Amino acid sequence: MSEMRLIVTGAAGRMGRMVVKTIQETPGLKVVGALERAGASALGQDVGTLAGLPSPLGVTITDDALSLMMGADGIVDFSSPTASVELAALAAQARIAHVIGTTGLSSEDLGKIAAAARHAPIVRSGNMSLGVNLLAGLVRAAARALGPEFDVEIVEMHHRMKLDAPSGTALMLGEAAAEGRGIELSDHSARGRDGITGARKLGDIGFASLRGGTVIGEHSVIFAGEGERIVLTHHAEDRSLFARGAVKAALWAHNRKPGLYSMGDVLGLA
Repeated sequence: MSEMRLIVTGAAGRMGRMVVKTIQETPGLKVVGALERAGASALGQDVGTLAGLPSPLGVTITDDALSLMMGADGIVDFSSPTASVELAALAAQARIAHVIGTTGLSSEDLGKIAAAARHAPIVRSGNMSLGVNLLAGLVRAAARALGPEFDVEIVEMHHRMKLDAPSGTALMLGEAAAEGRGIELSDHSARGRDGITGARKLGDIGFASLRGGTVIGEHSVIFAGEGERIVLTHHAEDRSLFARGAVKAALWAHNRKPGLYSMGDVLGLA
């Protein structure tokens, strides 16, 4: 069986370098392309050297995605919302798998990605780790069992450089809680409380975002009822867990029929 040929986006970033390293350590996979934004200082560098591998890979970082698509079987994408939407369209044209770990996507972005998934397999998740996806399943089950009498609050903390809030993982957990209750998160989402806000609305799913230091990612889902609380928590201690999940998703999506999939599908939790 031939190796699955993968492109890595955001290849010069922390996650990109980790993904490159993980791919090269995984039997059956090979990095054949590396992408960065136009004007990035890493353009022209060998991605293996930049990722700290023992020897160069002979793969030069470029900003020309189209030239790489025809020679690849898939793309692992931790980039930006704009880039991910553009890459989804290109991957759909090339009929190759697209794994998206990008967060901060708008409803319009998600609609365009869903349209691209009619032509290629796309695995998208706000978090690629096994633990978080298991947590989402537990949150869904708890929300279904406990009902609206238990208030749901989602608290997340990340490093000071994170750009979006709430995190993609927090929103994923909020969606899980909403699904468990059979409601739309957009109609029951409480964010940014400040000042005289009044009493909490029954059925709301609240979010609080903390930023500071070098925290990789911490998420807690609190179910607060009369006289008792249930707290489900996940702490990420190493970014490699996200890279391992993304690589697992790429292998799973290889040669699969077009469609929009989640990590729940990849892990058999859906």
